[in-house]
Amino acid sequence: MLRIHMSGVDLSRVRMATRPDAMWETILSFHRLRDRRGSTVFGKWRTESRARLNGEARLLSAVVPLRGYFPDFLTPSRAGAEPFGLDAGMEALRDTPGDRLHGELALLAQQAPRQRLPGGRPPTALLDALAEGRTEPLGRLIAALHGYHRAAVEPYWAHIRASVEADRAVRGRALLDGGAEELLATLPSMIRWRRPVLEADYPVDRDLHLDGRGLLLQPSFFCRGAPVVYRDPGLPPVLVYPVTHPAAPASTEPGPWLGRLVGHTRSAVLQAVGNGCTTSELALRTGVSLASASQHACVLREAGLVLSLRHGGSVLHTLTPLGASLLRGGTAPLALS
Repeated sequence: MLRIHMSGVDLSRVRMATRPDAMWETILSFHRLRDRRGSTVFGKWRTESRARLNGEARLLSAVVPLRGYFPDFLTPSRAGAEPFGLDAGMEALRDTPGDRLHGELALLAQQAPRQRLPGGRPPTALLDALAEGRTEPLGRLIAALHGYHRAAVEPYWAHIRASVEADRAVRGRALLDGGAEELLATLPSMIRWRRPVLEADYPVDRDLHLDGRGLLLQPSFFCRGAPVVYRDPGLPPVLVYPVTHPAAPASTEPGPWLGRLVGHTRSAVLQAVGNGCTTSELALRTGVSLASASQHACVLREAGLVLSLRHGGSVLHTLTPLGASLLRGGTAPLALS
């Protein structure tokens, strides 16, 4: 069990990450690559990604074990809610102080002293060289991360980002409706808000005291089962949690009467808006092009069924009361008092 202790000041400093973090997605996806679970969501991705790899997994396996601790320096942190892009994250990793490299890799070595790389070679020499802060082995690690990201993460980045943006839309509405506590209460089921403690399923028993620093919530496409936090309590507090992956398309088909009324594609678009989504996510959910999703959303907006708001470089679509009523089968909306 993980227990995150929050004061009133911490609640006022809860923040949502503005986008997926390239470093977290890269490291967590490497866990998913070697995990046989979640085949419905990750099965096809595993097959495609493994076919593109060119030996990167051998080096990464030394620093990212299948289970348990992996070094915090692999997912650099910084103040604010703007996550790292890949290039900036790699530069931050390259600038990791030598004493931190040594300390975190020593923890890793203690955790799995008998671990062996594919092919039978023990990782001790690699870890020792990294721990000494040598330029060459650190450069090899960064090159392996770059290669792995290109093979397993970059081709799917649009989908990853759309999934995170859809999650942000849900959390954003909760924040507007009920503040930070309502936002925390809507997090995935493995995370529970019991004021003043945020509890979560976790592999070990741990308490994390925020001490007025607040908490960054980082939704992640490749996080699965349990959230992730830094081992070092002195780092900026981040809670990485899994997004909810869309259900199979067949489970979200609107009723046939709605298709006859507005057209089957447009009824699917209206249903896909659901609790809110960006234009990119709308296109992914309905299997239409980005231009087509934008056009359908425009028609629904002009009909008063959808409300669209621009946020940064994205447009967030939500149902109006009329649109929600139509999806319920024409049931009259609740009266406002």
